[in-house]
Amino acid sequence: MASYLLRREHILLDLGYSVIRDKEGSAKVQTKQKKVLPYVEFGISTSMGCKLPLYNWLAPILLSLVNFVALSSAQAQAQLTTQSSAQLSGQIQGPIPAAIQSVQVLHWWKSASEHKAIDVLAGRLAQENIVWHDAIIPGGSGIGAGIVLKSRILAGNAPEIAQLNGVMISQWANLGLLLEFDTVASSGKWDKLFFPTVWELIQPRGHLVAAPLGIHRINTLFYNKKIFSKYNLAPPETWDEFESAAELLQKKGIVPLAQSSEPWQIATLFETLLLSESDATFYRAAFVTKESRAFNDLRFFRALQRLRFLKKFMQLPVQEQSWIEVTHLLASGDAGMLVMGDWAKGELNAWGVPTDVGFACVAVPNTANYHLYDVDTLVMLAKDNASRASQEKVAQLAVSPLLQAEYNQIKGSISVLRNPDLSKMDSCSRSSWKMFSRGSAVQVPSLAHRMATDEISKDAIIAEIVRFFMDDTISVADTQHRLAAISHSLPKRKAGNDAQNTYR
Repeated sequence: MASYLLRREHILLDLGYSVIRDKEGSAKVQTKQKKVLPYVEFGISTSMGCKLPLYNWLAPILLSLVNFVALSSAQAQAQLTTQSSAQLSGQIQGPIPAAIQSVQVLHWWKSASEHKAIDVLAGRLAQENIVWHDAIIPGGSGIGAGIVLKSRILAGNAPEIAQLNGVMISQWANLGLLLEFDTVASSGKWDKLFFPTVWELIQPRGHLVAAPLGIHRINTLFYNKKIFSKYNLAPPETWDEFESAAELLQKKGIVPLAQSSEPWQIATLFETLLLSESDATFYRAAFVTKESRAFNDLRFFRALQRLRFLKKFMQLPVQEQSWIEVTHLLASGDAGMLVMGDWAKGELNAWGVPTDVGFACVAVPNTANYHLYDVDTLVMLAKDNASRASQEKVAQLAVSPLLQAEYNQIKGSISVLRNPDLSKMDSCSRSSWKMFSRGSAVQVPSLAHRMATDEISKDAIIAEIVRFFMDDTISVADTQHRLAAISHSLPKRKAGNDAQNTYR
């Protein structure tokens, strides 16, 4: 049977498969000890001449393997029973109330700052006699958490609550898997509380199905303030200024730009570069409506060129590291700058590195007038009425002004509320909030973090960007042509807020 490469690419990282392409673009699969890999779907030709996706019959086997590994990891790392008991005894003082309730929350938050932010919400729930059970599935981009969540739903063992971001909300809602709690939104006048973009995101098809927690700004350039002060460097506002600062840092033996080869981190850097080399309208043409002409445009060419140019300022070869490890390079002074969402700020603060003292942040060069965003959200899984009261209480508490202020101050994000307490924000958060509050014209949905497009499109685009980044023999033009060709087969969607819902 002859194997052939389908145009759509999918995720099989944890199974150890990689795709090796030659210069003509042909591909073969082999297993190897490496995790930073493109995602691929292969097919086979039957004796009848019909091409059948291998994935269709292999998927159940692969999914079982992935689920077994992920679920085992979840049990080992989350230790649900132990954590629940600790939370029950540590957060609820005195005798345990008879009416105690509990919710299990599946998520991928595992860093120091993320744990602290979750503790704020869990502590507030404990005051309402509701115990938060952690089900942590590690993974910076939530891939493992998504697999485990699907598996548990199919097994009839869904958690009450799950972290689910971006366009995935509408896709799951359309399958009837999410609890609708319109009465909570109506009584709380949520339509008046939230930014319109957030409001559109959490109520696909007109029904509220998610509780928003915070808004992250992706196009953030962090710099080590002590290093910049020592060498009398100003935070760069243009790429020329960035290059000058980077060259000086390199001469001093400091890595100018911290970067990992994890696919989602490469995509995070590239999407900021595309925005830098174009504008919000062009960005949406490429990553929201996926117009083939956008991928062949000169602006896309320049963004790819910039991505390759920046490699000279990274620690080579670029290794796979978690975002926590990459952020630590900045904190320790081993690296001078970092492009990352502002969850990095929350982590730096959690390590005792204060904003505007140990580090500071500005917008990535040429993106100061835009807010490339990612919204953290919790969804309530449709189970039975026995859990509904607890699920609705979680939603109510998540958007309360006091919790919004404390949670986002720790997490590094900004409140989803239109009128938050700005006095509790540091300089980075105030800048982020002021930009986002200017409205949809400056708000740009992140590709890497599931705000811009569906999962299939995201994975296919990111795979090509990663391929280009990792292999210097691949030309800019070749990558553009491949992306333009792929775009013809990807699901098409509307621009603007409708980009949040694949089915509109």
